Amino acid sequence: MLQVVKGRMLQAMHKGLSRQTHAQANVRMLPTYICSTPDGTEKGDLLVVELCQSHVRTMWVTLLGDGNQSPQVMYKIFSMPGDIMQGKGEALFDFIAQCVRQFLAGISSPQHHLPLGFVFPFSCRHTRLDKAELISWSKGFSCSDVEGKDIVQLLQSAINKQELYHVDVVALMNDTVGTMMTCSMAGKPCEVALVVGTGTNSCFMAMAQQVEMAEETSGQMCVSTEWGCFGDDGTLSDILTPYDQCVDEESSNPGEKRFEKLVSSLYLGEIVRHVLTALAAEKALFIGSNVAVLRTKDVLKIQQVLEIIDNEEGTAEARRALEALGLRPSERDCCRVQQICQAVVSRAATLCAAGLAAILSHMCQSQELKQLVVNVGVDSELYRGHTRFGEILQSVTGLLAPECMATLLPSIDGTGWGAAMVTAVALRLAAQRHEVDQVLAPLRLSRADLQRVQALMRQEMELGLGWESNANASVRMLPTYVCGTPNGTERGEFLVLDLGGTNFRVLLVRLAEDGIHMASKIYIIPTTITQGSGEELFDHIIECIMDFQLKHNLTEQVLPLGFTFSFPCQQLGLDKAVLLSWTKGFSASGCAGQDVVQLLQEAAQRKQHLGLKVVAVVNDTVGTMMSCGYDDPKCEIGLIVGTGTNACYMEKMQNVGAVEGDQGRMCINMEWGAFGDNGCLDDIFTDFDRLVDEKTINAGKQRFEKLISGMYLGEIVRHILLALVEKRLLFRGKPCPKLQIKGIFQTKFLSAIEINGLALRQVRAILQDLELQASLEDSVLVREVCQTVSVRAAQLCAAGLAAVVEKMRENRGLAQLAVTVGVDGTLYKMHPW
Repeated sequence: MLQVVKGRMLQAMHKGLSRQTHAQANVRMLPTYICSTPDGTEKGDLLVVELCQSHVRTMWVTLLGDGNQSPQVMYKIFSMPGDIMQGKGEALFDFIAQCVRQFLAGISSPQHHLPLGFVFPFSCRHTRLDKAELISWSKGFSCSDVEGKDIVQLLQSAINKQELYHVDVVALMNDTVGTMMTCSMAGKPCEVALVVGTGTNSCFMAMAQQVEMAEETSGQMCVSTEWGCFGDDGTLSDILTPYDQCVDEESSNPGEKRFEKLVSSLYLGEIVRHVLTALAAEKALFIGSNVAVLRTKDVLKIQQVLEIIDNEEGTAEARRALEALGLRPSERDCCRVQQICQAVVSRAATLCAAGLAAILSHMCQSQELKQLVVNVGVDSELYRGHTRFGEILQSVTGLLAPECMATLLPSIDGTGWGAAMVTAVALRLAAQRHEVDQVLAPLRLSRADLQRVQALMRQEMELGLGWESNANASVRMLPTYVCGTPNGTERGEFLVLDLGGTNFRVLLVRLAEDGIHMASKIYIIPTTITQGSGEELFDHIIECIMDFQLKHNLTEQVLPLGFTFSFPCQQLGLDKAVLLSWTKGFSASGCAGQDVVQLLQEAAQRKQHLGLKVVAVVNDTVGTMMSCGYDDPKCEIGLIVGTGTNACYMEKMQNVGAVEGDQGRMCINMEWGAFGDNGCLDDIFTDFDRLVDEKTINAGKQRFEKLISGMYLGEIVRHILLALVEKRLLFRGKPCPKLQIKGIFQTKFLSAIEINGLALRQVRAILQDLELQASLEDSVLVREVCQTVSVRAAQLCAAGLAAVVEKMRENRGLAQLAVTVGVDGTLYKMHPW
């Protein structure tokens, strides 16, 4: 039956977490906006106010940042006038503020800024840590004009009325959250808490993306389950006894808080009373006694029930309690009363265990763990007053959730101490957030920044197209002599070479009526060759071609060959291209200023490979535009975002200053990777970009490419992470020797880390491979850094592309342009966003 209850609790939790079903959920699963547990570095003076059943407790806590080993604590308790609980809301908050003023006056506190944490043990709808509306009163409170109001605002106004302007309410939490934070003190985080007192509730650290009612989607967030209302929709009707029904009917809120009425100390004495009344009516107990007293509400207190359960003195305690009510119990009556008390309290413990098991199983599943090891903070008069309660809770939880190892930690100071920790953690995170934002701010581009980049790109395009101004342009705007796009009728067999990165491809392509057929082979080019001599490089290419032709029986055929050569070239014809400069890590000597087709043919002669007929040299950007154009005639732009980046587009011949003729159009290879080499992007360049640039083989060149392409993004991230470690914002400031190694943080890690829905556990695993011991918060921050760098790269690419499409639209005198952009490159294809 307990497994069934656990299953129903899990369903109720899922309902509360979902945006669609939250409004109908009884287990409300309220976000608390507490996203972290203490790490021991918290320091400073903190004020705490705790609203309790009959009093207000104020605390002064000083943390020294020493792992929270020796906090200094002073506190005072103020008894609450009885009429306040049912009076005006304003009177309640004025009373709390007066307690604060008296407390501060009594300890001669300094007048500096004082952050205050407020423990308010009622269901609230949080929208921030310091903004929460009361959903409903419970535990005998019913102050007017408070429900639906912001509790923080009410308390802050009352504090200001007392002229305590230096006191700032920073955090509001319930007692359950306070318990979790209190129990996080022993050096190990506590991620679940359970309160079973006059009411009952639980909370736990959930994956933030599953808390759909909160805007926060990264990391963790503490969720207050509000499980006291579990069963209000009838899901517990098959375990409710007639005694529970009687207790419910006599309560101030019949039909509500059904789970709470089965487990909390406010009701257990009442359940026992109704069982005794029923058994007395059946003459099974107190024969010969006048049992009318048992019809009086609250004659049996929970403290008496717990004392009766104590095995050694229990029956004597039962006799004392029953005789005090005017009953004359026999020895057998006393034993039976003890059994009944044990049964009622044991049931409460097992039901709590079923709820706790549901939470633990949910945590285990959502984190995709085989086994969950977790600390559970418990604050409960039942837990403290009856050792068997804790034993039952521990053992039954283990039976119902065997995949979870939960250690129960008794709360030492109740919740006030936890409130100080919530406040301290909130202040630590706010300070860290400020520092992180300062580090990342230069990488976060505004719309105005991007419009400026777009305008600069447009300016450089015009300079590059002009015959006289071309030499001063960072965007070279090279004519390709490709003057038309495909129309789909092209047919034939072609050999293709594709050189553009660390891999080199040879392909056989057949264009037929039934589609395009391709065979290809990838050949690796070792770094010794990419950075050796030009002769070695082109000899290696010819050897790869000969190997391919041999494998495909093409040695006797002379096929027209297209050469995709993805480096900046000055094209003098479709089959003549002079290399301007190497990029992407290539630096083969004796090639710059040479015709690459000539270099290829000379290598063929050296290798005695005759019959090489090069028809066209194209840049990979042009190749991308043409291949997409075969399927979509509207494709008139090619974009590469991979190891490097570049773009090409169809320009009107009359605008191409370097080539004679005004008729038709020609594809322009922009070579936009070099955009900014003349300094026009210097204010976009950050210190991290400069560090990356300085260590490249072409420092000061290809500046735009170094902000965008896959070859550099991992390095930018690595330098940012090092800066965050230095500022002690990441990995607790511990040295990370592996992170000092150039190239260790590859761009593929960005793609993996940024996948939506990738559990932070998997992010931690990626970082662990780099010997980086990351906490959950570290993983969230690393993901944020990756996203910041990727977003900037995509936005800069977009700004460049915006300049291209805007120019095409104006060229054609159109109010609106519909155009397709063919895109290729590993970064575009592999990165999730």
